[in-house]
Amino acid sequence: MPPADALRVAPGVLIPRREIRIEFTRSGGPGGQRVNKAETCAIVRFTPAESSVLSERQKELVAERLGSRLTLAGELILRCTEYASRERNEEAGLARLANLLGDALKPRKARRATRPTRGSRERRLSGKRHDQQKKRTRRSLDE
Repeated sequence: MPPADALRVAPGVLIPRREIRIEFTRSGGPGGQRVNKAETCAIVRFTPAESSVLSERQKELVAERLGSRLTLAGELILRCTEYASRERNEEAGLARLANLLGDALKPRKARRATRPTRGSRERRLSGKRHDQQKKRTRRSLDE
């Protein structure tokens, strides 16, 4: 069981809550009179490069696999507006962060090289012969 002030993202990897910043803003969209005054949207911010618990290799993996989601400053920002409750949005945002980081840190299965089957080779060559024949019929006879 992880301590209350840490977020478990992978086996043996606990991110201290002090490294995760959470802000609250007003959620957009419909919601009646309450939507314009209650700050229920949770914005979860985490900077993997500045983390004290991630190894250099883990930081590289996160940067490589989540690079398109990181800001120019290297910050991962998640906006959570699923619920009308501030607490539930905070929990959902932290769960999403844990899932993203856990998936990024998960070791990838190595691809084992395989050879094409005889049937697949024959189908490929048959298709190429078909295309050649099609192009041959398009040629004009006076060439």
